[in-house]
Amino acid sequence: MKFTKTLLATTALTVAAGAAMADDMTIVSWGGAYSKSQLKAYHEPYSAKTGVNIINDDSSAEAVAKLRAMNEAGNVTWDVVDVVAADAMRLCDEGLALEIDPDTQLAAAPDGTSASEDFGDLLVSSCFIPQIVYSTTFGYRTDLVGDTPPTDVCAVFDLEAYPGKRSLEKRPINNMEWALLCDGVAKADVYDVLATEEGQNQALAKLDTIRDSVIWWNAGADTPQLLADGEVIMGSTYNGRLFSVIEEQKQPVAMLWDAQVFDLDGWIIPAGLSPERQARALDYIMFATDTQRLADQAKYISYGPARKSSAPLVGKHESLGIDMAPHMPTDPNNAKNTFLYNYEFWADYRDDIDAKFQAWLAK
Repeated sequence: MKFTKTLLATTALTVAAGAAMADDMTIVSWGGAYSKSQLKAYHEPYSAKTGVNIINDDSSAEAVAKLRAMNEAGNVTWDVVDVVAADAMRLCDEGLALEIDPDTQLAAAPDGTSASEDFGDLLVSSCFIPQIVYSTTFGYRTDLVGDTPPTDVCAVFDLEAYPGKRSLEKRPINNMEWALLCDGVAKADVYDVLATEEGQNQALAKLDTIRDSVIWWNAGADTPQLLADGEVIMGSTYNGRLFSVIEEQKQPVAMLWDAQVFDLDGWIIPAGLSPERQARALDYIMFATDTQRLADQAKYISYGPARKSSAPLVGKHESLGIDMAPHMPTDPNNAKNTFLYNYEFWADYRDDIDAKFQAWLAK
């Protein structure tokens, strides 16, 4: 990793602070069941260990705007913030988040594997500490697919073998990638092809083949409801939503993990903290992102821990009592063929491809 002045300053402040750490910290996240999973897996054990008082704030959806305003005012009141990877990249680029050296500021795996190797390709920004992997993938009605359940994402484009309505998100992201994969483009070449006008047209032409059979969704709850009502035979949504409809609602739905698109959520530490608050935030991050803690979060929610070493430690759901490993996008059985969302590509091409996609929809 490239060490910048920000990272060197961070390290120097941490060393200078020594054992001096703040007694209170504000941790920002998304609320609901997700924040509860963090409270149980991270906050309560950390407070029990250190005595620190953790204040919870559910403002992650506004993290970028609020951190910009705090920085401009010179009054940063947050200590650790949960953000999606794309927002972490923006905050890092703007100098609003600290850079982290994973191999000195994050815990190694139990077998001594370095944090950088354990997190691997999920370290998409030098300011971002991955926490969970979630995915956009497909669910299908087990009672509507006949005797041969789909195992390949390209079943979505196979109207002959699987007639019926599909649900897809009403945006180009993921749909364009799946279309190219199912039109013969190698996974490694998808974004190079999609960067060209010809590639974009190729993806839309593939989507044209099922367009009349698509119900377009905007909210993550839409596909689970469409599946539960039997209005679609298969549809895309977030894996946690499908876990709920399958395991909690007991609907005749199963997961199609092939070519699931990984996305990431994790921590950043804001720039501009006092040495004592920064030292506390770094200490918390070291604790909360170790192998066991990331595995513990999976007791409460069906999102996969970002460390490779955490996967074997995933146990049972706290209340349902079911083994959670088979429901994790990162479980080896589910992650045989994954697709990692390219944040930089969509930052560069989103506006142009959005316009083209919406024009195609309006035809």
